[in-house]
Formats: sequence, C-alpha cells, structure tokens
Amino acid sequence: MTPPPQGLTHQPATSQPRQQFGSDNYAGVCPQALDAINRAATGSTPAYGDDAWTRLAAKAVTDLFDAPQARVFFVFNGTAANALVLATLCPPYCSIIASEIAHVDTSERGATEFFSGGAKLVTPPTGDGKVTPASITQAMRRTRDFEASTPAVVSITQPTENGLLYTIDEIRAIANTCHDNGLRLHMDGARFANAVAALECTPAAMTWQSGVDALTFGGTKNGMAMGDAVVFFTPQLAQGFAERAKQGGQLASKMRFLSAPWLSMVQSGAWLANARHANAAAAAFAQAIAGIDTVELAWPVQSNGVFVLMPEHVANTLRAQGWRFYTVFGSVYRFMFAWDACMDSVAALAADLRASAQG
Repeated sequence: MTPPPQGLTHQPATSQPRQQFGSDNYAGVCPQALDAINRAATGSTPAYGDDAWTRLAAKAVTDLFDAPQARVFFVFNGTAANALVLATLCPPYCSIIASEIAHVDTSERGATEFFSGGAKLVTPPTGDGKVTPASITQAMRRTRDFEASTPAVVSITQPTENGLLYTIDEIRAIANTCHDNGLRLHMDGARFANAVAALECTPAAMTWQSGVDALTFGGTKNGMAMGDAVVFFTPQLAQGFAERAKQGGQLASKMRFLSAPWLSMVQSGAWLANARHANAAAAAFAQAIAGIDTVELAWPVQSNGVFVLMPEHVANTLRAQGWRFYTVFGSVYRFMFAWDACMDSVAALAADLRASAQG
C-alpha cells in the first residue's frame, strides 16, 4: 500500500470528522471539472490559450452572461485575478475604493498595490461590510485635493467577506454613483455562483446590466481544481490585461487545463447546481444550531458561509474534537460549505456544537 504523504498519518476513521468546513477551498474537484481535465489531457494542443478548449470556454462564459462583446481571460487564482483587473482599471497614481473588510485589502498581501505599481486602496467605513453610494461619496470627498490619489475604481465583493449579498438594486445604485463620478466598478466574485443561486437572478442582471464593468468570476471555490475567470464587459477596458497576466506569471502555458473545466461547468450547469448545494448546506447548518443558548449568528446566512458568535470554550472544544474553522474579524467563527458538503457531516458538526455549548 502506498504510504501517505509526509506529514500525514493513518488514523482511525472515528478519530476525525468525515469532512471539514473551515473553507470551501478544502473541497475536492467536482466530476464535471475533473472529466474535462481528463478529456483535455490527451493529444497535442497549441499552448498559451491558442487552443479550441480556451476559445470554446471563453464563448461559453460570454454566452452565460449574454454578453458576446465581453473579453474573457483565465488565470490561476483569485488574488491574481483581482490584482490584475484592478491594476488594468486603475492608474498607479489613482486609488481604489473598497470595503474595510474587502479581501483585496485584508487578505492579498498588497497584491493590488504591487501589480498596479502604486495605486492606493481607500477603505471608508461601511458598517456591515458593504460599500454604499454614501461611502463612495465620502471617499471621493476625502481625495479631492490634487495631491491625493484620486479614486478611479470601486471594488465590491459578491457575496461579501461576511457572507452578505448585494441586491440588484444596491449594485445598480453603486454603479450609478461610480459612473456619475467617472469611476469603474469591479466585482470580486470569488463566490459569484453562490450569489446568483441565492438571488435567483441571471449572471447578466447581477453584472453588466446593473453597471458592473469587470468581474472576477471564481471557479476554484465552485468545484474546480484551480482557475478563475476575468470578464471585461466593455472590451476596451481589457487593454493591457493580457500583458499584465503574462508579466505576472498568470499566462498558463497549458491553458486548456484552466479553461476546459470552465467549458464543462458552464455547459452542464454544474456551476449553478454546485452553488445551490453549498448554499443549502449553510442554511441547514444555521437552522440546526438555531436556539442554542450562548450561540448566535453574527450576520444572516445569505450564501454559503455561516458566521457564528459563541463562547471561546465552545470553539476550543470543537477544535479539540478535530473540527477546523477560522476565527475572523477578531471573535467571529466562520464555517464555509462547498459544492460537496455532505449533509450527514453538516449534521454531525451541528450536533457537536450543540453538545459543546450545552455541556
């Protein structure tokens, strides 16, 4: 029998939970994505995106958004996608308005500033982590001086880092404020599919029809092994992105292994089915822990994340039992549910949490 990788040891099946919910990045590759990789793995195919898989995948994405004019690119991960899009939309002497909890500000090690060559992130207070027209206006007022870094772009995360959703009306209001002030609007959609599933709207309605100029469309958290898509709804705005992607080490030589899963996921509908299941698992977990004394939700559950307030000793007990989850925003415990969430495991986690809180 092949030994486990270094650092891993065999343990009795009962000593570890069957599945972890610390991150939707923990999940494996869904069958549709894996099958596409396997089918693309044989034969000789042109490199660097000059292949049929990539062309068909890009068309599938533009068809999904009912946006034949859009430009689509595939990169390895979300951090690069966000940073390269924002660097393309924002000159190095300008700034980007985002929420104070935005992933681009708190969790990407300054990638946006690095790839833009100096653009500044401006993060006005947003209350519940959602950018508003008022917060954009406030940021604009603070940067009116000629010597300040004038805003050029607003970046919103859908769903937000604390699991909340921008409604279509909210996105339109933000877009109107952006365009009235000469700003571009970028949507960080690492979990874009979960937002579409939750709001039961079309991808077009959530993006270009509401005024979004560019989208980072997450694939990794939706069941792929790796790879996010970047969509520019106005072709002219994509000028320079391909060159930045190459310079930043994001132009895959064997691009078909990034693009082929997108073709399969879009054509099969798995991108949306996966998101619906993840959202349903989160809702089931939230319902299962409802009514526990000393345990409450930090925010309403609107997508595939559940953010919990509970005593530290309860969290410590769960971790001692082998459960993995993150502490975020200082004292909030985050549980994320992916495309492959097993409802039995979700129920087991909820039961252990209840027992730990009541013990």
